[in-house]
Amino acid sequence: MSSRWKPLSGRGWRPVVSSLAAVVMVALLGPAQTASAADGPALSTPVATLDAALHCPATFAHPEREPVLLVHGTTTTYDETWGWGYTPALRADGYNVCGVDLPNRSMGDIQVASEYVVHAVDRIYAATGRKVDVIGHSQGNMELRWAAKWWPHVQAEIDDMILLANPGRGVTGGNLFCVLSCAPALHQFSMGSNFLAALNRDDQTPGAISYTSVYSRTDEAIIPFTSAPMTGAKNIALQDVCFGRVVTHFGLVYDSVTYLLVKDALSHSGTADPGRLPFGKCLDVNLPGITVGEASTYSAVLAGNFSAEILNATKVATEPALKPYALS
Repeated sequence: MSSRWKPLSGRGWRPVVSSLAAVVMVALLGPAQTASAADGPALSTPVATLDAALHCPATFAHPEREPVLLVHGTTTTYDETWGWGYTPALRADGYNVCGVDLPNRSMGDIQVASEYVVHAVDRIYAATGRKVDVIGHSQGNMELRWAAKWWPHVQAEIDDMILLANPGRGVTGGNLFCVLSCAPALHQFSMGSNFLAALNRDDQTPGAISYTSVYSRTDEAIIPFTSAPMTGAKNIALQDVCFGRVVTHFGLVYDSVTYLLVKDALSHSGTADPGRLPFGKCLDVNLPGITVGEASTYSAVLAGNFSAEILNATKVATEPALKPYALS
């Protein structure tokens, strides 16, 4: 669309999403007419819509490893956040990688967007017979946590949950944008929202999932950065791993140390452990295969789309009402 930026030079967006993804999932699992969940709220989104939003490889070629699901954040898409960096890097390291496109570029009701995660985890788990490792960036962490909180069977289908730039207790930016009307999701991740109260009520890290939260004290979007750590998770500030390292909000999706921590969590039982990272871990800047120029280009794309969506998204005066299942 003309209101969104696209790279004009370099390699451009890398072709990582199979155009047959939805067909593959239906072929593997059979057609379904209505979306359902084994032991949680019924899904309100048509199953065909949920299937079309899930992007997986044509075949799961690495049965010895748990599949990975990537979940993007506010104002973006799976391909824009992950397709040029994490997806090719993880595939090169021998992982089956899937991604999900949350509706309306994650600007709508997070409760509805979370259904896409529930369905994606269910589909991947059924297709592979293995637990799923899930990785979120920014708001995508809220969908992951909401899905695990209210759909108990999803807890049993996830091994690792790795949260990058987690706005777990809300961010002041939401409050600023929502002085007047703003997009539903912005209301929900504003500090003091009903959504956040429900998300953080009782156990913040439910189930037997290994939770790792990686965050940066120089993240310009997660303010305060103390919103990122969660009770019950392994909370890792990048500056505690590499003193003085400057990593921005979007930078967490291409920072080399973040990627090392992600791979450490994926390849070991339990959470990430900075003590296992290799000597010289702080010398590299970007994850494998990403040049400084590419990182700059894609960061500009993400920043440009953020600005466009904040201005153009459908706005509402108040936060979406909590779903009945989240009221108690």
